[in-house]
Amino acid sequence: MDNLDEIRNRIDGVDAQMTSLFEQRMELVREIVAYKTAHGLAILDPTREEEIIRRNASRVSDRDIREYYVNFQKEVMSLSCDWQRRLSRGLRVAYSGVPGAFAYIAAMRLYPGAELIAQADFEQAYRACERGEADVAVLPFENSFSGEVSSVTDLMFSGTLYVNQVIEVEAEQNLLGLPGADKTQLRKVYSHPQALAQCTDYIHSKGLEAIGVSNTATAAKQVAEMQDSSCAAIGTAEAATLYGLEILEPRINSSRTNTTRFAAFSRMLRLDKENRRKMGKHFILMYTVKNEAGALAQTLNIIGAHNFNMCNLRSRPMKELLWNYYFFVELDGDVATDEGSSLLHELAPLCDRLKLVGSFYTR
Repeated sequence: MDNLDEIRNRIDGVDAQMTSLFEQRMELVREIVAYKTAHGLAILDPTREEEIIRRNASRVSDRDIREYYVNFQKEVMSLSCDWQRRLSRGLRVAYSGVPGAFAYIAAMRLYPGAELIAQADFEQAYRACERGEADVAVLPFENSFSGEVSSVTDLMFSGTLYVNQVIEVEAEQNLLGLPGADKTQLRKVYSHPQALAQCTDYIHSKGLEAIGVSNTATAAKQVAEMQDSSCAAIGTAEAATLYGLEILEPRINSSRTNTTRFAAFSRMLRLDKENRRKMGKHFILMYTVKNEAGALAQTLNIIGAHNFNMCNLRSRPMKELLWNYYFFVELDGDVATDEGSSLLHELAPLCDRLKLVGSFYTR
């Protein structure tokens, strides 16, 4: 019998062949899309996909692994369909809010030229990407002033998407009102609750009634539509331009270093070993620990033993289980290494659930 290293080397050889064949297959998919587009044919053909899976499965002589092959083939077909959709219509990016919102700005900077799809809230943007209606969802997950965006953190844990890029957007909050409005006559101010929290000092000093809405751009749109000079919004300069408002006072946020981190979620986990100058600088793990004494401490010790710098650790309640928590850990380093693989392998026995949420660089 061959030793373990020899077997692994042979597996590496097979993987290299599969990589080449995968590239060839996706290039042929590109040719199919070009042909179908030119001839006005439907891009997807579910009947043919089922036929291919049945035919190829019948070629697997080992019955014990035939079911695994079917799952493998379905995943390949799913990737091909995603690729065909993207080639046929271009990149589609979902975000929460309306044009002018911070998420809109983040999406524009990450994906210039992409089709931006507005969604009513964070979850709808996330689910649109899960369902394949969008290729990417851009959502805020942390603010330097008000902390984590808890609903997005929960989606990270419970959902199926991965974080592959992060961008930091300076959250410059401005007081927006109708053109010519008198600041001294303002009574109400509308914005997202986090934006209101970021401007608490200003709001209190002016004696304004703070009213929360779904996002900052929606607040600007609402104030523009109400045409009430006693009402203002807190939002971006872009929102003021889009909705015909005037910046009554710039930069009213309490902190002058107020920055929001936005994550780009997609259906595939990118562990790009050939582009490490960009990829893999940071990664996020989320996990629950077994109900054993010292289990959490052991997970933290393992992280330290593998020389990964833990730059963020926090807990969140699991809504479906009373008094149970999951942990969010952000680390500096490259998980797509032998050290990263060893880390995940050693953590697994201590965790009821362990999820690599993403490996990314920050723009």
